[in-house]
Amino acid sequence: MKIVELTAELVIGFMMLFLVVKVAGKKIIHQITPFTFISAIVLGELLGNALYDDHVHIWYIVYSITVWGALLILVEYMSQKWLWFRGIAEGKPTVLIRNGMIDYEALKKSRMTLNQLQSLLRQSETFSLREVAFCYLEANGSISVLKKSRYQKTTREDFQLSPRAVSVPTTVIRDGEVLMDELRELGKDEEWLQRELRTFGVTSYQEVLVAEWLEGDGLFVQTY
Repeated sequence: MKIVELTAELVIGFMMLFLVVKVAGKKIIHQITPFTFISAIVLGELLGNALYDDHVHIWYIVYSITVWGALLILVEYMSQKWLWFRGIAEGKPTVLIRNGMIDYEALKKSRMTLNQLQSLLRQSETFSLREVAFCYLEANGSISVLKKSRYQKTTREDFQLSPRAVSVPTTVIRDGEVLMDELRELGKDEEWLQRELRTFGVTSYQEVLVAEWLEGDGLFVQTY
């Protein structure tokens, strides 16, 4: 009888976890955020403890996974709906290297040592700090690297062209909301942004899905 109950719990637990992942989306697997990381641990513990506890009925497994899955889906929905909540749930990328210089304060705030940074850079096929123009620590713990122009795979030196400065694109509008911190970093104001948007026929921030500024290439705007 115990084997039958255990088999039923395993099958139902498997189906429930599979359903949660399918409904919550593929992002839960490939883009681990602090909340999805905790969720993965808790869901595993809920099922694991239920399997080896004789006093836990099979319906407790169904109920526990359903409630936790609903919370996970709710957080994902709120992250899509509200930009401010997305910042809390998912966090923001941290600039560890800016214009070829390591931001030591950002490194300390991220609880990361220089050795760890160099290890992550090597995993990104970057073996010298001198190659890096910008390096971002993403919310999921991975890094994104933009190399200096002469160290990029197809270099300007191959074509006997003089090196040029590397610029990183800056998102100034996301989901219809102006990112004031990023705008100030560019040394721009809302009056400048509104003037740029009018050249695209855009009169309201709410029309804009994303707007990105790149030095030398101007503003890229995509509306809803």
